[in-house]
Amino acid sequence: MGLRALAAAMLAGLALAGCSDSPDRASNVADGKEQGAEANWLGRMGDESAPAFSRLDEIDADTIARLGLEFFVDLPGETTLEGTPIAVDGTVYFTGTHATVYAVDGKTGATKWKYDPRTWKFNPSKLVLNFAASRGLAFADGRIFIAAFDGRLIALDADTGKQLWNAETVTRDSTQWITGAPYTFGDKVIVGQSGADMGVRGYVTAYDQKTGEQAWRFYPVPGSPEENAGDLLMERAAATWYGEWWKGKTGGGPWGPVAFDAELNLVYIGSANPGQVDTQTIGQHDGDQLFASSIIALDADSGAYRWHYQVNPRDAWDYGSNTQITLAELNIGDAPRKVLMQAPKNGFLYVIDREDGEFISAGKIVKVTWAERIHPSTGRPVEAANIRFQKGDVVIWPNPTGGHNWHSQSFSPKTGLIYIPAMHNGVRYSKDRIEGGVFVNNTWVGSEWADERDGKGSLLAWDPVAQQEVWRVMHDNIWNGGVMSTAGNLVFQGTAYGKFNAHDALSGEVVWSYDAGLGIIGAPMSYAVGTKQYVAILVGWGGSASVGSDVMNVGWKYGANTRRLLVFALDGEAVLPDEPGPSGTIEPVDEPNFTIDAAKAEAGKTLFLYCMLCHGRDVISAGSPGPDLRESALALDPEVFRDIVKQGSLIETGMPRYDFLTDEQVTQLYHYVRQEARRAKDTSRE
Repeated sequence: MGLRALAAAMLAGLALAGCSDSPDRASNVADGKEQGAEANWLGRMGDESAPAFSRLDEIDADTIARLGLEFFVDLPGETTLEGTPIAVDGTVYFTGTHATVYAVDGKTGATKWKYDPRTWKFNPSKLVLNFAASRGLAFADGRIFIAAFDGRLIALDADTGKQLWNAETVTRDSTQWITGAPYTFGDKVIVGQSGADMGVRGYVTAYDQKTGEQAWRFYPVPGSPEENAGDLLMERAAATWYGEWWKGKTGGGPWGPVAFDAELNLVYIGSANPGQVDTQTIGQHDGDQLFASSIIALDADSGAYRWHYQVNPRDAWDYGSNTQITLAELNIGDAPRKVLMQAPKNGFLYVIDREDGEFISAGKIVKVTWAERIHPSTGRPVEAANIRFQKGDVVIWPNPTGGHNWHSQSFSPKTGLIYIPAMHNGVRYSKDRIEGGVFVNNTWVGSEWADERDGKGSLLAWDPVAQQEVWRVMHDNIWNGGVMSTAGNLVFQGTAYGKFNAHDALSGEVVWSYDAGLGIIGAPMSYAVGTKQYVAILVGWGGSASVGSDVMNVGWKYGANTRRLLVFALDGEAVLPDEPGPSGTIEPVDEPNFTIDAAKAEAGKTLFLYCMLCHGRDVISAGSPGPDLRESALALDPEVFRDIVKQGSLIETGMPRYDFLTDEQVTQLYHYVRQEARRAKDTSRE
C-alpha cells in the first residue's frame, strides 16, 4: 500500500472514530456562497480553542495548482516578523517587529491605518532585554488588542486605529517583557510575559476589554513567605520549592498562547521554567517546584486555580510549558473526551483531559533521552539516569530550544491529526552551566550519540490518539515557520529557506510551493471576503536565528531582502520583485592600522552577551534582527560605535541604548568586534 493510500485508510478509520468535521460548520466557499464566522480569523491561533485550522475549503487538493499571489504589502523598516495576521470582516491586521500594527484591505492590501506603540520612547530600557519580536494580536467587539514589548497591553479602535486605553502589565523597571500575543475570551483580554530566565516571578493578567481595568491576576509560582501568607495555593506550592527561591529563582512566567473553553468556562495557560536553576544542588532536592513548567486551568471569571498538570516536575533544563495549547474532542477508547494537546519543549506530545487535568497519554515526537516515557498511571516522567547532574556532564535530547517551541501547531478535525513544526537537537550541560547549545554538522565533540537529524527541523503529522507518527517531512534547517491546516485537506508552512509550501494533509506530499524571497518563521492564516478564500503569511526571517547562528544561519543578509505580507488566492497573478537569495559569503570590513588589544577583546567577548540576541553568537549574524557587525561600516568607526551603543543614536530603529556600560566596556566591545572582523577577513584570504 502506498503512503497516500495508507494515509487515506487511516483517515477513514479516524472519521469512524469520531474525528470527522461537523457538517454544519463546513465551509460553503466552493459553492460560491458568502461565509459566516469561518470567514474571519480572530486570534493568533484562529478561534478560542486555538486549533490553527481554517474551515474554508475553496482552496483544496483539486484547486491548489491555481493558487497564486493576489497582492503583497512591503514593510520597510521591519526586521523580524513572527506574528500571525488576523482578519475581521474583510480587513487584515498584523503586527511588525516592535508591535507596530498595520490594518490593510483584505482584497487589495491598501493601507487603512498604522499604529506604533513606540517602545523606544515610552520605556527604552526594555529594549536591552531581548530581540523585540511580536507574535500577533487579537480582536473582540470592535477592538484590536496588542501587547507592546515594554509590557503595555493596548486597545485600539479596529476601524480607525485610535488608542482606546492602555494598561501597564509589568513594572517599568522589571526585567520582564512581552513578545506573545494577547487573547480574548468573554468580556476579557488576557496576556502574560517573559522573564523566567531572569528569575522574575511571572503571572498572567486578565483585563476588561472595554475599560482596561484589571479583572484578575494569577501567579503560577510562589512569592516570598510574606507574599504567600494566607494564600493556601501558594503556601502549598512554596512547600515544593527549596532554598530562598523568591530571591531571583522563581520564574514561571506564562509568555505563550492560551486557550479557552466556553462550555467549561476555563482558561488554560502554560507556565515557564523555574528561574536560575542551581545545578549544584538540584540533584538532592525532591520538591516539584509547583506550578512551574505546567499546564494550568483557571476559572475564566475569577482567575481562580482549578487544576494543573505538571509537564516537568523540578525542571532543570528549560522545558517550560509555554507552547500552544489546542482544545479538541477525541475518541479515547470507546468514548469521546474533551482534551487539550500540547507539544512543549521536552519532546513529547501530551493529551490531557481538559475537564479535570487527568493525564491520558504522551508520545515522543522527536528524539528524547531525558526520560524513558511518561508513566501511564502517575502521569509523571520516568527520568533517565544522571540528568540532574549527579555525575557531572550531561548530554540529552532535546536541547533548551525544544522539540517544539512557540511556532504554531495545527489540529485538523477532518483528519484527526495534529501538525507540529518539530526540531531535532541535543545539548551538553556541565556541572554549573550550559556547555554548548546544539550539535553542528551532526556531531558534537565526537559525540557517538548524534544522528542525521540533528540541526534540522521537520513538519510532523501525528496521531494524538494512537500517539504515533503518520508522516514527517524533513527540513534542512531547524528554524522554520508555524503551521495551518485547512478543511481543504491542506497543511501550509513556510521554511527557513523562504519556501511557502502546501502539503497534502494525508500524505505530507508537497502539492504547491512558492518562493517568498526570504525565510519564514511566522504562521499562515486564511480568511474569506465574500465568496473568495485567501491565505496570508508574514515573511520576515529573524528572531532567535542569530542566537543559534551556527545551525540556524542559512545565509540571509541584513537589509538585503524586503519584509512583506503575502496574500494568495486562486488565480492570483501578482509578481514579487526579484530578491537576492541566501549567501554564504562574508564581506568583513577592517581597519588594518588599528591595533587590537587581546585582553580588551576577551573582556568584550563576555560583554557581547548583551548583543548576541540580535547580532549573533560569536558576532555571526543570521541576518536579523541585527546586522553582522563584522560587515558593518558603522561598527568600524570607534566614535560612531560608541554613539550607537551608549548614546542610543539608532534607538528609534530598535537598536537599544546601553547607557549603563562604562566607556571602557564600550571600548572592550569595540575591540572584540574588530578582532572577529579581522579574523573573518584573514580567513577569507586563505
